[in-house]
Amino acid sequence: MLLHADRGFTLTARSTGVSGGVVPLVETRESITPNVLNAVLPDDAEESAEEHSWSWLAELARARGLDATAEDLRGLPYQVVFTDTVTRWLAPT
Repeated sequence: MLLHADRGFTLTARSTGVSGGVVPLVETRESITPNVLNAVLPDDAEESAEEHSWSWLAELARARGLDATAEDLRGLPYQVVFTDTVTRWLAPT
């Protein structure tokens, strides 16, 4: 179940300076995962005592009919799951 989708990150390719020359993106699951994890951190992560906004996420879950508390969420495993589209994009050509 998706709780929110208002965060993200961008990957950019840079030009080589030659007409039509673009440095290819060489991304892997391992290189993208830290970007994803950084994108889901709260904006005030440095000032906050919590790594994530567990209370806010619990509110979002309850609004979708799940019986969840911040403490429940804090105890769950945290992982990055790639969609089939991203997996295909990462596959070598």
